[in-house]
Amino acid sequence: MDAVVKNFPPQDNSGRPTQKEAEDAVRLLLRWAGDNPEREGLRDTPARVTKAYKELFSGYELDADDVLGRTFEEVAGYDEMVLVKDIPFFSHCEHHMVPIIGKAHVAYLPNGRVLGLSKIARVVEIYGRRLQTQETMTAQIAKAIDDSLRPRGVAVMIEAEHMCMAMRGVQKQGSTTLTTTFTGVFKAEPAEQVRFMTMLRGR
Repeated sequence: MDAVVKNFPPQDNSGRPTQKEAEDAVRLLLRWAGDNPEREGLRDTPARVTKAYKELFSGYELDADDVLGRTFEEVAGYDEMVLVKDIPFFSHCEHHMVPIIGKAHVAYLPNGRVLGLSKIARVVEIYGRRLQTQETMTAQIAKAIDDSLRPRGVAVMIEAEHMCMAMRGVQKQGSTTLTTTFTGVFKAEPAEQVRFMTMLRGR
């Protein structure tokens, strides 16, 4: 019985596969694709891929609440829109695991407290570095800021190109998908959505 147990690869407490199991999975895919994982050019590829994936999907290791935990109350009465636009991000489609490349635009209406501007970009990165749909990512960013800051409203717009459309399937390069989420005042008052769009487009 002990011999059987020893044949099982060890796993960490999270239940995730080990590094070796992940690298073996990459080797299997290389073989499935028709190549030889033992040839010189591919010999180190499994280790490189798992290292890259650790970075590309690092959002699973991070919590948006931790990033958004610190706010500032000394705002001298400022209660107008705060907009951070053109935040670049790279994500991966959860259906085909190919890149999503885009920009996020995030605004909120303060309710006595404001966030450090870099925190908004960090939240975009946290949700971007996961397997995603654009619709889900848009809603997640808005909810994280809404829950943590409790502003009068949040507006999020994401514009992105999906490589699952550009590289495979219909193969339509350059097409852009746009998604929005509005909460609070932005949702209740269409005029605030118009103001958000006007500021976003710089008119």
